[in-house]
Amino acid sequence: MLPAYLPNSIAAVFGGGKPIDGGRTMKDGSRILGDGKTIRGLFAGTLCGMLLGLFQMYYFTQNSVIFGVVLPTFGSGLAALVVLFTLAFGSLIGDLSMSFFKRRMGFKRGAPLPVIDQLDFVMGAWLLTFIVSPYWFLSNFTPNIVIAVLIVTPLLHVSTNIVGYFIGVKKEPW
Repeated sequence: MLPAYLPNSIAAVFGGGKPIDGGRTMKDGSRILGDGKTIRGLFAGTLCGMLLGLFQMYYFTQNSVIFGVVLPTFGSGLAALVVLFTLAFGSLIGDLSMSFFKRRMGFKRGAPLPVIDQLDFVMGAWLLTFIVSPYWFLSNFTPNIVIAVLIVTPLLHVSTNIVGYFIGVKKEPW
C-alpha cells in the first residue's frame, strides 16, 4: 500500500500552481474541485508513489522478508510499473473524486468528512488497480490484508494529517 499512501502527502507538499479544474465552477456556482487539487500535485504525487514502489522492488531483490513475513511483489517489468501507477494515481483519483462529491454536498475546502476522508484514496487505488490488474489485486489483497488496511489506514491518515498541520503543510489537522 505504500505507493498508494505516499501520493496525497506529496501532492500537499509539492502541489500548488494551476488547479486541475482550471477554476471552473458547476451550474450551482461551486468549484468543481477547488484550488487544493492541482496538476503539479497530481503529477508529483503519482511520480513519488511510483518511485517509492520502485524502491520497494529494489529492496525485495535484497531481502523479501521483514519481521518474518514474506513480502509480496508488484510483479516484474511493465506489469509492475502498471501496478505501481494504478496504486499511486488511483489513490489521488479517489481523493479527487471525494473532493468533487464533497463540493456537491456543500462542504467547504478542508471540511472533515470522517471515515470517508481516511479511506477515499484507498478505495481509488484499489478500484483502479482491480480494473487494470485484477489477478495481481486479488492475489495480494486477501481478506485479512483488506481488513488490516481498513484498520491501519485511518490511524495513519489522522497521524500524518496532524503532523502536516504542525509543520504548516495542511491548514486543518484532519
